[in-house]
Amino acid sequence: MPVLPGAEPYRHEGGETGVLLCHGFTGSPQSLRPWARYLAGQGLTVSLPLLPGHGTRWEDMALTGWPDWYAEVDRELRALRERCAQVFVFGLSMGGALALRLAAKHGEAVRGVAVVNPANKVHGLSAYALPVARHLVRSTKGITSDIAKEGGEEVGYDRVPLHSAHSLRIFLRQVDGELPQVTQPLLLLRSAQDHVVPAADSARILGRVSSADVTEILLEQSYHVATLDHDADRIFEESYAFIARIAPSVGKEGTAVGG
Repeated sequence: MPVLPGAEPYRHEGGETGVLLCHGFTGSPQSLRPWARYLAGQGLTVSLPLLPGHGTRWEDMALTGWPDWYAEVDRELRALRERCAQVFVFGLSMGGALALRLAAKHGEAVRGVAVVNPANKVHGLSAYALPVARHLVRSTKGITSDIAKEGGEEVGYDRVPLHSAHSLRIFLRQVDGELPQVTQPLLLLRSAQDHVVPAADSARILGRVSSADVTEILLEQSYHVATLDHDADRIFEESYAFIARIAPSVGKEGTAVGG
């Protein structure tokens, strides 16, 4: 299937400091592309992959699960490690959970973590029905484009495949158990109003990680997809300042691939 316009992966060859960005559940690299381009403009090496089953049609996603999504970002992290002296992992929503698991599993290979409205749990009574419901109903309404900014739109699916939602629930429970293994510096940015992921998820993550260096920033003017919302510039600037504080140096040159 052809990739939706704007959902293409993005890569930029920059300096010795690399950043891996992980997009969210049913979303695409489009939601993080401005962030990736900003970091590339600072001279960093950037990788923003398209997760399997995403960026085409929801029926394709129904054939994938969390091991596929995690394997993709794990491969990208290993590739970045081969050509960068230090690597940071960033993520939005489920991408935040992917980033946190990379940090838990790879230890010192990940220098720091920045997450925006990270997901920690599939909420509501319907979550408990997923093991059975996924065999009876193929999909439910989508969760994309929770953006306060007028005209803001996220490229993603208008339906959520229930097989994938069930897999997400299993994944988030697993990541929750691994959070104490996260010891790296952590920057967590959370929207004051989020109609997809409740504030309780961020609180749970902050309460369970073992990181000594933790910064939480409240985004007052944005909804869930804050990277495309009013606070986008603040996210970009704060995340780069986070890298600059932790990393001894950053690159200044490179070329972008993927548009």
